[in-house]
Amino acid sequence: MERVFKNFQKYRYLLFELTKKNIKLKYRRSYLGILWTLLEPILTTVVLTLVFSNLRKKADTTFPVYILTGRLLYSFFAQSTKAAMKSIRSNSGMIKKVYVPKYIYPLSDILSNYIIFLISMLVLFGAMFVFKVYPTKYIFNAIIPLLLLLILCLGMGLILATLAVFFRDMEYLWSVVLMMIMYTAAIFYDASTVSAQWIFNFNPIYHIIVNFRNCIYGAPLDINSLMIGVGYSFASLFIGIILFYKKQDKFILNI
Repeated sequence: MERVFKNFQKYRYLLFELTKKNIKLKYRRSYLGILWTLLEPILTTVVLTLVFSNLRKKADTTFPVYILTGRLLYSFFAQSTKAAMKSIRSNSGMIKKVYVPKYIYPLSDILSNYIIFLISMLVLFGAMFVFKVYPTKYIFNAIIPLLLLLILCLGMGLILATLAVFFRDMEYLWSVVLMMIMYTAAIFYDASTVSAQWIFNFNPIYHIIVNFRNCIYGAPLDINSLMIGVGYSFASLFIGIILFYKKQDKFILNI
């Protein structure tokens, strides 16, 4: 563990530079640039509100905030895991030429997306003000689901980055899985209206979204959802680290 920590300390500047480069590349040749980080969730929320507001049993003036709390977290999960999955193959040239700890690549992709995600949270705070969802003391608990989401994405990113080296079709399969995750994450509908509640237990981000919504709407953390979220997050991180560590020496033969 000490050796790993020293190795990380040695390459932390490279991690910083790769993270910064990923953010710049994301908005290169874009007229809107970082502004799109704020516009995209606004436009998506408007569309989803118009489509799904009529499906709710009762009128809810805070429905856009409800959608945003789910949409922002899901978008980060989807974008960061997809970026991490491609990270080893997209950096194959550098991997073949110089030694760099290989976990730096998926880690930098996830961190760059996390920074963009945190910037996009400004839209949520703006929506809270507009739709009169006033923060309470429970807003400070939001750091817990946000941290669990980051850990979950790190774990899933390492798993997907490893699998994608050996199975090129993983990119297409993960797109299908992400669609299933989106529709079972209760982003734009009330989960209590679904009779088959067991479905949500198989969704790795649903329970994180539940607790994040609680923090935004002024409710305490749901302990059951917290335990499930912790389980998914740390289990994926543990599996991801073990799998990545065992297979990383074979990457060079398959990229």
